[in-house]
Amino acid sequence: MKLSKAQYDEIAQFLGHVQPTRQSLRKLKERFPSQSQSTLLSIFSQEYQKQIKRTHAKHHTAEAIETYYQRYDLPSHPTRRYLSGVMKNAAAPVLLELANEVDFAPSLMARIVLERFLQEQEGTIPSKTLINSMLRDPSQIPDGVLANQVYQCTVNDCCYGPLVDCIKHAIGHEHEVLLREMLLEKNLSFLAEEQLRAKGYDKTPDFILEVPVAVEGHIIHWIESKASFGDECSHQAYLHDQFWSYWNRFNLKRSQKHLSCLLDLVQRFGPGLVIYWYGFIEELDCHRERGILLKDCFPTDIVTLRHSMAQH
Repeated sequence: MKLSKAQYDEIAQFLGHVQPTRQSLRKLKERFPSQSQSTLLSIFSQEYQKQIKRTHAKHHTAEAIETYYQRYDLPSHPTRRYLSGVMKNAAAPVLLELANEVDFAPSLMARIVLERFLQEQEGTIPSKTLINSMLRDPSQIPDGVLANQVYQCTVNDCCYGPLVDCIKHAIGHEHEVLLREMLLEKNLSFLAEEQLRAKGYDKTPDFILEVPVAVEGHIIHWIESKASFGDECSHQAYLHDQFWSYWNRFNLKRSQKHLSCLLDLVQRFGPGLVIYWYGFIEELDCHRERGILLKDCFPTDIVTLRHSMAQH
């Protein structure tokens, strides 16, 4: 579903005045009933992540971390957040309520307190690998109360955390499989990303067509699947990090520095197609003449070399 910039701004403005909760998501659907639920959910997630990035630093100062953690301590100190809350009622969702109170993602709040807890227990800063493992499986946390608190945060966080990461990965994979099936149905020969990486290529689109096709009068050499909404922020990042490199060149990985001159030789792949399955801001589809075409679904008007020859 394509949205005008004005339509997108109206949705984003609405989200700026509500809490990032499942209740707010229901209100969003009620406010914009004509929009796809998948589109609204993707925008909801993206806008919340922007908000978290803007405020991330203030939640990671030494003072903030200690304040959040110490709420878990003595009830006589009202500023000691997590510890004092758990001392009053170990079953209460103290961390979840604290995250909502300070407008921070529950899973990220759980990470802060868990890291502080392990640092106090072990006397050293825990590794990211250990933290991530415990967030994925809270039963590994040596304190049962904290394990329950972390679990409550991860299952109630609709935009961050290991559960959300798994869902996003599964949705992304599902759409890549869907795209693969559509290419096969159209009898289009292609190389998939895993095949290209096995050959030693670096940045790779999801699919490269072995024989180019035409879509809406534009030649297409590759197709990228994005199971998200294409807003200005994400699209500009993708253009910089991925799309222009697909258009400009395909670099082989440098296995040895002394071969860098040889491996800098590049093969140009030309223009391609990006499918934002949950829609995009239509004004962003402005690079067609430079080789980047945007669609919100698999194109139905594909012209192949075979069709072109038959017409002539």
